[in-house]
Amino acid sequence: MDTSDVPSRELTIDEAIAVAIGLQKQQHLAEAEQLYTRVLEVAPQHPDALHYTGLLAHQRGRGDDAITLIEESLALVPNQADWHSNYAIVLQSRGRFDEAIAEYQRAISIDPQHPNAHNNLGVLLRVTGRTDEAEAAYRMAIRLAPDHADAYTNLGILLNALGRSREASDCFCRALTLRPKHRDTRRLLVLAHCMIGQVDEAVELLEQWLAEEPDDAIAAHMLAASTGRDVPARASDAFIVNTFDTFASSFEAKLESLSYRAPALVENAIADAGLPPDGRLAVLDAGCGTGLCGPLLRPYASRLVGVDLSAGMLDHARRKEVYTELVQSELTEYLAAQRQAFDVVVAADTLVYFGDLRPFLAAAVGALRASGLLVFTVEDSMSRIDAGFRLELHGRYSHSDEYVCRALEDVGLSPEVQRADLRMEAGEPVAGLVIRAAKNSSGDQG
Repeated sequence: MDTSDVPSRELTIDEAIAVAIGLQKQQHLAEAEQLYTRVLEVAPQHPDALHYTGLLAHQRGRGDDAITLIEESLALVPNQADWHSNYAIVLQSRGRFDEAIAEYQRAISIDPQHPNAHNNLGVLLRVTGRTDEAEAAYRMAIRLAPDHADAYTNLGILLNALGRSREASDCFCRALTLRPKHRDTRRLLVLAHCMIGQVDEAVELLEQWLAEEPDDAIAAHMLAASTGRDVPARASDAFIVNTFDTFASSFEAKLESLSYRAPALVENAIADAGLPPDGRLAVLDAGCGTGLCGPLLRPYASRLVGVDLSAGMLDHARRKEVYTELVQSELTEYLAAQRQAFDVVVAADTLVYFGDLRPFLAAAVGALRASGLLVFTVEDSMSRIDAGFRLELHGRYSHSDEYVCRALEDVGLSPEVQRADLRMEAGEPVAGLVIRAAKNSSGDQG
């Protein structure tokens, strides 16, 4: 077709915004941002352009810009329920939970029939310990939208944490009916079956899952945990990436609701070793995740490196602006290439995804300088295990203190071990071991 005679025209502002929103939904963020920028050059106070540019800034990790732009849009159009809900999402990502709760409530006051606002409000009410209100919010979301899979999933997570595992299982079953192949819902339903002692049902679900998706790393890992067969020496790279890339955005809120203590425990162990927080050390945060340990380690470090397999988790760690370097890598491989590079290596709640600790420990010792310090946590098996470690039904490994001490001594370290609760889970404390071990001053392993 010859288009030479077809007249062309500029997009109107509303058309340009509609195109930009479509691009944004399809994750073509750079192209969307170019269009929004052109609109704002022509109409700097256009509320839609301001609002969706703010959301785009949030998507690209520019939280301060996001807040400024969305606040400008709400000043111009204050009665948009969706916009207040979006603003709450941005505030929530910045850890400003009380303000986010107020924004979700404002959205609901404008539109009481807004299921997503009720569901998201429930998430923050749960995080802040208001469990009865959270349950009511989830149930309202379900009442308004009976096919709201996320609300069923979130209600199930809450009920499971309250020890109401059978009710939780019903919620996960409903969510799985609505989203039959959704990985996280399948995982939660398997865990719920395990929690109430229905391991055979969990195994049946996992075998069906693997029949449909033979290469799914999460299903394979959880089948090993549920059956005790073909247990890997550590969780696979694919399991870690698939688990934590999807978990990254809610990771810190989830841990806050579980009274998570591992970062504080490892920082206390460093302080108790007598290291001054004078900013002189090379420190590695091994398995840094979203960077919860970073602000605690920064006072000790002239160089603070965070390493993790999950790009999603590293994106959140980067926003804390405390690391001098962030590296996406498998830990043992990374450490093996860092000969005598660090004064301190920390692994807070990282080695729960390692069964056999010896390869990691040997690499860590090689990466430590003379008199360097290794500090880490593991979950306590609370009993002797023939192998020294066990893959538990929840998919993490637990270790006996005898095994941990023996493994450290095998690489030339003399450990100091303390017992502590790492967090709460299903209303019960998770028993852990906090280990500190110094390399001898000669720098040799033996």
